[in-house]
Amino acid sequence: MTEPAAVDPEAFRQAVGRLPAGIAVVTVRWRGHVHAMTASAVASVSLDPPLLLFCVHVDSRFREALDDVDLWAVSVLSDAGGPVADWLASPGRPTVDQLARVAHRPAPVSGAAWVDDASAWFDCRTEAVHRAGDHDVVVGRVLAAEQGPAGAGGLVHLRGRVHPVR
Repeated sequence: MTEPAAVDPEAFRQAVGRLPAGIAVVTVRWRGHVHAMTASAVASVSLDPPLLLFCVHVDSRFREALDDVDLWAVSVLSDAGGPVADWLASPGRPTVDQLARVAHRPAPVSGAAWVDDASAWFDCRTEAVHRAGDHDVVVGRVLAAEQGPAGAGGLVHLRGRVHPVR
């Protein structure tokens, strides 16, 4: 059997962009500062034990932090969180005080940040990291979980844009 031709990266990006993905903010407290990233690759892995995963680019500063710190937090953005998602996905944003313009509070276990006005929050401890191409899949045990207001919606990433969902 012959190997198929390599998939064009841009064709893959456009095709996978049609797969709606929920948007969350992942944070970590590292070297005295909270670092944050927008993530659309976040998923529940297991109920027993409770596990979540997120994916992070192998060359990112956030990934570097995970080599030193095993506690991190996830805020599932509500339908009003579009500006937060855009800001924390912006290349070139400052390394220090990334959350200065984002309302947040300390997460109860990790000491990272929970973004206010989210629809759910999690505190996690890294259980495993798996290389997957140019990203690492980080699996964490959930140490704390809270829900936001009953009417809070969410955000999805679809075709390169952020869309509110209620």
